[in-house]
Amino acid sequence: MHLLILVFGILLLPKATTLKCYECHSSETCKGTEKECPSMGFQCGVLRIATYVVGEKVADFNIRSCVGAEHCNEGTVNFGIIKTTITSKCCTSNLCNVQPVPEPNSTVPNGKKCYYCNGQTCTETQNCEGNEDLCISATVSIGGENMIVKGCASSQMCSNVNIGNIKPTTVGQISCCQGNFCNSASSTSSSLLLLVVPLVSSAVLY
Repeated sequence: MHLLILVFGILLLPKATTLKCYECHSSETCKGTEKECPSMGFQCGVLRIATYVVGEKVADFNIRSCVGAEHCNEGTVNFGIIKTTITSKCCTSNLCNVQPVPEPNSTVPNGKKCYYCNGQTCTETQNCEGNEDLCISATVSIGGENMIVKGCASSQMCSNVNIGNIKPTTVGQISCCQGNFCNSASSTSSSLLLLVVPLVSSAVLY
């Protein structure tokens, strides 16, 4: 009898401890529908994606859903003309992802300097801000056309897991490095302004 109770307990445990979270891919005020997370490894989260072009905010999305631990972080990718910040708030109780994530405040230069691409060259220099502690170089495919982008990035963002989620861009090779101007200057085949429309239109991480 005790063995039977133990077996049922093991079978029912994952179901009992799976969280329910709000799911919404819309404005920062929407609560969304209730969704049961697929496994115990997920948390309830709110992720905020804000995109700035020449310092002006052009997009701001809050996404509520079940999220994996790899998405419970924050960081910035700053390509000079275009800057995208991803911040998150994760919690571990049912339907706890109600409140929006505060707007990031990371505009203070931190002394780090990197190259970024402007037009046909990647010789422009920029002052990194906030927690942007690395220089980044990446190959981005937009509509079948490849281009090189360079700039500053937070260490949390230097992976395909995070940067590749900024759809509909497809990020290929990513290289992050420490040290001022370590992402050496070079030419690029396309204008960085091609990134504006894809980044502005990106509202979904999954």
